[in-house]
Amino acid sequence: MKIETFELERTQSLWENRVKYNLTESGIHPYSLEELLDRDEMEKLLSLRLGYGQTNGSEELREAISRLYPGTDLDNVLVTSGSAEANFIAIWTYLNPGDELILMVPNYMQIWGIARSFGITIKPFHLKEELNWGPDLEELKNQISSRTKMIAVCNPNNPTGAVLSEEAMKEIVHLAEEADVLVYSDEIYRGAELAGEETPTFLGMYDKAIACAGLSKAYALPGLRMGWLVGPKKMIEKAWASRDYTSISSGILSNYVATLALQPELREKILSRNRRFLRENLAVLEEWLGKYNNLFSLIPPQAGGVAFPRYDMEINSTELATKIMQEKSVFIAAGDLFGMDHYLRIGIGSEKDYFTAGLSLIDETLQEIIHKYSG
Repeated sequence: MKIETFELERTQSLWENRVKYNLTESGIHPYSLEELLDRDEMEKLLSLRLGYGQTNGSEELREAISRLYPGTDLDNVLVTSGSAEANFIAIWTYLNPGDELILMVPNYMQIWGIARSFGITIKPFHLKEELNWGPDLEELKNQISSRTKMIAVCNPNNPTGAVLSEEAMKEIVHLAEEADVLVYSDEIYRGAELAGEETPTFLGMYDKAIACAGLSKAYALPGLRMGWLVGPKKMIEKAWASRDYTSISSGILSNYVATLALQPELREKILSRNRRFLRENLAVLEEWLGKYNNLFSLIPPQAGGVAFPRYDMEINSTELATKIMQEKSVFIAAGDLFGMDHYLRIGIGSEKDYFTAGLSLIDETLQEIIHKYSG
């Protein structure tokens, strides 16, 4: 098996902790334990025995997760070491070499690389800017063949921040039902909607739908490394059997903190704080982009921690992002990492002062680039 380099993740790993301003972080400014837990909860955390715990996730955590998905219980849930492990397990468990996977793009490209490494054929279907980052459903329909085994979506989407309409979700399910294929829905940004109305899950719309999510993005708790799969019980049991060969179990401390974070009152407090960060920074970004007249265009994200503006300059996105990083120690992600040149992914989940300072450092370099490359 030949493992492809995961270019987005490798680029982030190389630079995100070496620059002064990381403006491509796809999550939201993380909580500390002190901010999150009260004294009694901290005392309980300190007293926990550091054993393995339940390998598919503690019962308390799986019950808390199941409450986010009507019609499920704890046996519909497999807890994983982050949503990245959930994606890996899902592709490894449910697909075989020679199968076809139809993948929504642009996307966080982990599934693309995993599937290709396992000998699975990837067929893209696109979100299109001219459709307000809506899906080309005719393209999806035309991509389905007798070898298709899964349709994978990211909703809310990374990097565009788009949310599928109810009609689009229903049509995706309809096409999956007709072809008798799985729907795999990465819902890691569910809960990070700027307007506050939570995105519906695909789970429950179709008896072969599986949802992936976790605490790294909408909940601002990436250091817990908590993810999950939720789906039909037999399919989740099969995924659990695969997980016996990967990380076996997630951390017992993380299970405890995650269970508390998903209790209704604290969950609402976390999501409200994070949505405020996103709304404030999006307003800052739109004002900043507006200074450059028609050089930038942005369909504002509906959800999630990133924006995906397009620029009108004759410079490659990797070259542009590298120049800004080298000259100003500000890291933004090139559209090339998503297969889309002339776009940039900019994280909008950091603290406002940090975000504003990072943008201001880009201005001088950007003015030089505009003078050189714009028509």
